[in-house]
Amino acid sequence: MNAKTAFRLSAVLGFLAVALGAFGAHQFKALLAETGNAAVWQTAALYHLVHSLVALLLTTREPFARWAWRLFVAGILIFSGSLYALALSNVRALGAITPLGGLCLLGGWLLLALPGREK
Repeated sequence: MNAKTAFRLSAVLGFLAVALGAFGAHQFKALLAETGNAAVWQTAALYHLVHSLVALLLTTREPFARWAWRLFVAGILIFSGSLYALALSNVRALGAITPLGGLCLLGGWLLLALPGREK
């Protein structure tokens, strides 16, 4: 994957973060309030948006930090995705998947912090 394609995918992830945040605040508001999952949705949307921005930023750096970017994208999909699914379905077992996404996000940050591990 080159940086240009990763930039576009990161932009799509950012778009989806804003759209899903809006859906949670409006379209799904009653359902999330009824199940008590509004905070779960908000956490998913916050982490989704923050890490979409970080992923986008990574695509503008030289050298492009591919592995960190991949870990952030995987983290968004697994962490936020499992929380979105949990919030809508109220299937608590989905929460068991969430930490795997969190580990991906942590791994992305760690790769950026370690010297010589940017690629």
